[in-house]
Amino acid sequence: MTKILTKHFDEPKLHELETYRRLGGYEALKKALGMERKALQEEVVKSNLRGLGGAGFPVGFKWSTVPPEDKVPGPRYVVVNCDESEPGCFKDRVLVTRAPHQLLEGLLIASYVIGSKDSFIFIRGEYQNQYDILEKAIAEADKAGLLGDVRIHLMRGAGAYISGLDTALLETMEGKKAWPRQPPPFPTVAGLMGKPTVVNNVETLSMLPFIVREGGEAFAKIGSAKNGGTVLFSVSGHVENEGVYEVPMGTKLRDVLALAGGVKGGRKLKCVIPGGTSMPPLLEKDLDICLDFDAIKAAGTMLGAGGMIVLDETVDAVEVAHNIERFLTHESCGQCTPCREGSNWSERILHRLLEGKGQSGDVENLSRVGENITGKVICALGDTVGMVTRAWIGKFPDDFKKRVPNG
Repeated sequence: MTKILTKHFDEPKLHELETYRRLGGYEALKKALGMERKALQEEVVKSNLRGLGGAGFPVGFKWSTVPPEDKVPGPRYVVVNCDESEPGCFKDRVLVTRAPHQLLEGLLIASYVIGSKDSFIFIRGEYQNQYDILEKAIAEADKAGLLGDVRIHLMRGAGAYISGLDTALLETMEGKKAWPRQPPPFPTVAGLMGKPTVVNNVETLSMLPFIVREGGEAFAKIGSAKNGGTVLFSVSGHVENEGVYEVPMGTKLRDVLALAGGVKGGRKLKCVIPGGTSMPPLLEKDLDICLDFDAIKAAGTMLGAGGMIVLDETVDAVEVAHNIERFLTHESCGQCTPCREGSNWSERILHRLLEGKGQSGDVENLSRVGENITGKVICALGDTVGMVTRAWIGKFPDDFKKRVPNG
């Protein structure tokens, strides 16, 4: 299979500037700096690159919403979202560890297109080792004169899951409480310090050197319709070989599962959570679904950030739903009443079911609470609180019924 981001992962010193440049690193940046900014943006549009941090928004179109300097003068920023906190996701950690210069090259290309002189990498607080790797890589690139007039700033998070959302991340960077903003305006118009800001994740920006080097059309051909290039999946759970796997967009779910060695111990598959714990699960009957943003949405779930969790037949759906809701309850920022209160209600009902104290109407109440949260909150965390229990109840009703007397 075609590999873009992990092509040279067998190189033990890929994280070092000398090795990265020997393999052609920073040649794409050199080419980009000799192109018109508009032409570069058009190549990204042609590539069908989607935002790989979860939303799947077309990157080229997102960049086009940044107002030009003659209409909105002053600074504009590029922010790398490396606050990888979605349970089940660890691909950005691997990319930063193994190929930090690939990210920096992509960041510098994006900075040139947007006109950013101060660009930021916001990294999860727990990623101390990755912070150190990036700090060294930035120093290497700076010493080699590769940064030009761009200053790259490293900022660390403090363990808040909600900061993974772009507007909450920007609030955190400004020293405020990590409360998501209610758009409009969107960050590309009024983001960090009220200035136009592009927020992209590690994987997304790391794709840019290939797009510049080979062209947007070449990147688009690798993937599926409207979903260009490859995608990384962090595969964990009940598989023989957990790890990060890179496949072309549109690859079938069963093929990714096969790359990970299949279900561990030869057990029967119960379900696959495709993009991190916030996403509704897929069943064995869904194994031929193509993994791109559009096809998986049509199947009733989301590609998310590629945190694929495989669960075998021994798993209880009530336990899974409780574990997820407990996490979301703890991580809710508390800004929206439906999320703040509804997450607690959901977690308490699920806990009661697990203790064997289920009451008549509990399952119906879980669904009702979820319906009253979804679509009535500012950010995706609240929508997830409302969606998760309903998804698991819908896919595995028997697991819930057996927890309720006369259920």
